[in-house]
Amino acid sequence: MTEAVATTIDVTIAEADWASAVRTVREFAPAGRVLLICHVSPDGDALGSMLGFALGLRRLGVRDLQATFPGPFEIPEPFTGLPGLDLLVPEADAYPNPDLVLVFDVAAESRLGGLVDRLAAARATVVLDHHASNTRFGDVQLVDATAAATAVVAEQLLDRLDVPLDLHIAECLYVALATDTGSFRFDMTTPRVHEMAARLIATGLRPGEISRRIFDSRPFGAMKLFADVLGRAELEPTAAAGHGLVWTYATLDDLARHEQRPYVLDALIDPVRCVAEVDVSVVVKEVAAGEWAVSLRSKGAVDVSAVAIALGGGGHRLAAGFTGYGAPGDVMVSVREQLAAHVVA
Repeated sequence: MTEAVATTIDVTIAEADWASAVRTVREFAPAGRVLLICHVSPDGDALGSMLGFALGLRRLGVRDLQATFPGPFEIPEPFTGLPGLDLLVPEADAYPNPDLVLVFDVAAESRLGGLVDRLAAARATVVLDHHASNTRFGDVQLVDATAAATAVVAEQLLDRLDVPLDLHIAECLYVALATDTGSFRFDMTTPRVHEMAARLIATGLRPGEISRRIFDSRPFGAMKLFADVLGRAELEPTAAAGHGLVWTYATLDDLARHEQRPYVLDALIDPVRCVAEVDVSVVVKEVAAGEWAVSLRSKGAVDVSAVAIALGGGGHRLAAGFTGYGAPGDVMVSVREQLAAHVVA
């Protein structure tokens, strides 16, 4: 098994913060109970960065180790083959009084749901994230808004802890990096991203197999569901101060009719954002009666993170989200009002 070359690339995190994180992990992890947490409804970066780091801690000899996330204990099908899943436990089974908590890809404590009390219970907390909207919670914050994924921060910390990459750690981090860069297509795909991908692939990964599993495998029912939801999409060329908007919505009835799980809707934003006539795309997904998870994307003319923050959410300039209430039309009224106020180009 080939080990990747150690990274030497700097990120925008102060050396004092790196040193504090390394010191904290080395002090509390070896003989303590370590709990790793990512956000509710975890995506590839949340799961991949968390599990990759957990496997790194296991290589360091940490024995009392759990990984978890709030909400229903359901792993999206594309990620059910990730290494380290044996470390995952449901929210209810997570250590109630951990010595060390490590938080991954979480911009605000509200995204921790019922696990938020573990922060106060822990002797120390370290937060690894790349969201510009991060609220700087926790004892030690490793937040790099220029990083393409939280996995970038996780790899850097593993390197500083002298944990060499192996095939399983690399697979988790590669899935995280690939998902948050849209398979290396988004604007955050910098030379640093490709250099990191090269280090991960050098462990023996087969990127083609991972890409097929993550991006190119979908149930037939999901395809039919997408057809229904895309068929009700609306184009608004004058929205966002003339930069244009396309949006659609998916309901719980849609999921039930096609016998699909909610995670399949995570990929729905991709065909919507491809509409050539607009800058902003929005998908409104029902998660409970009158409650909607709203995904926003921009091609650059609108800062959708500012839109999301104004509506109680967060994210990045080109990709963000928030929780809306009422009917889909009600949610979109608030979105339109914010779009015009946050045009940047």
